[in-house]
Amino acid sequence: MATEEFIIRIPPYHYIHVLDQNSNVSRVEVGPKTYIRQDNERVLFAPMRMVTVPPRHYCTVANPVSRDAQGLVLFDVTGQVRLRHADLEIRLAQDPFPLYPGEVLEKDITPLQVVLPNTALHLKALLDFEDKDGDKVVAGDEWLFEGPGTYIPRKEVEVVEIIQATIIRQNQALRLRAHKECWDRDGKERVTGEEWLVTTVGAYLPAVFEEVLDLVDAVILTEKTALHLRARRNFRDFRGVSRRTGEEWLVTVQDTEAHVPDVHEEVLGVVPITTLGPHNYCVILDPVGPDGKNQLGQKRVVKGEKSFFLQPGEQLEQGIQDVYVLSEQQGLLLRALQPLEEGEDEEKVSHQAGDHWLIRGPLEYVPSTSSTQPLGCWGWGPRVSPWAEGWPVGPALGRGYPPSLLRPLKLLETTTWCLYCT
Repeated sequence: MATEEFIIRIPPYHYIHVLDQNSNVSRVEVGPKTYIRQDNERVLFAPMRMVTVPPRHYCTVANPVSRDAQGLVLFDVTGQVRLRHADLEIRLAQDPFPLYPGEVLEKDITPLQVVLPNTALHLKALLDFEDKDGDKVVAGDEWLFEGPGTYIPRKEVEVVEIIQATIIRQNQALRLRAHKECWDRDGKERVTGEEWLVTTVGAYLPAVFEEVLDLVDAVILTEKTALHLRARRNFRDFRGVSRRTGEEWLVTVQDTEAHVPDVHEEVLGVVPITTLGPHNYCVILDPVGPDGKNQLGQKRVVKGEKSFFLQPGEQLEQGIQDVYVLSEQQGLLLRALQPLEEGEDEEKVSHQAGDHWLIRGPLEYVPSTSSTQPLGCWGWGPRVSPWAEGWPVGPALGRGYPPSLLRPLKLLETTTWCLYCT
């Protein structure tokens, strides 16, 4: 606020602006002094305290004065101070200074920003300039100022954001994506949109062009579980095996105890182990062959005692089934589904598709994959020959069998009886 007093006492570290109304030029008068105002002069405001920037602080001045190489203020021919209009100047800790006419304190005294460990400032250049090492920085360049340290602001640089490091624990991985072409912290070149995992345990500070997508937890595998995976694209997995897009496979505890799914792997689920007892068997449809591919239309019989994982594409025909256990007085009626041979050497017997025959206990019988089909199990009483010309006829037995098989029994004595076992 302007003052009309003629004698103005300016305390130490204070200043005033005086306007010469004849030349319309303003100047600065600093204390300590007693200033006597002339008739053609006007004091624009009462004595004001100089700007004092304490250590580890800064302020921003708009329209700063121009200075020569020695730091002296430059004036034009009229005595008016020269200003760098529309410019900014960052002023750090220094002796108290006045604001010249036209200068504006755009940002008040502010503490310098301390960047802690595992923290960084994302910086972006607004103007072209040369850094303290003499390297040229082009407008639009981005980089990180990593802690610990104190960031000294520049007028050509803006702080985009504060980046915190992500802690990667055991059995975890950090999923990253590249914003643009860059080099990661391991010195590997990345292209725009590429994704990858960082598995190193500890604090990871993403680079300026790296985006943190997720923190991925490992899947813990046991002897009874396996991880079912599918490839999103062609790549090489952690075992060095080349995978093609859409390929499916299992990861078991023999491969790794904890598996972190790669960015190119899709988790389809956890597969439980299939366990067969000593009197169990199962039929696997479309089994995986030696080449690692499913043999479509084929079957494979697996007999216990055994534990295994069903590979991708495999399934059980009728679940886990019991082995046929025949006693001395039991037999099993079989039908050939395709030509086959049974026995060894001289005892080898050939059967054609559709043939029916009976095998006699005691034994454990497991059907062949696609050769035989059990039709029923019979028991004989003590007065009936198990190798008679036919098989017993009854409501349960006769249902579904061809008439040629349903011939009467040869009676050894006067009484005949039979049992049908399912």
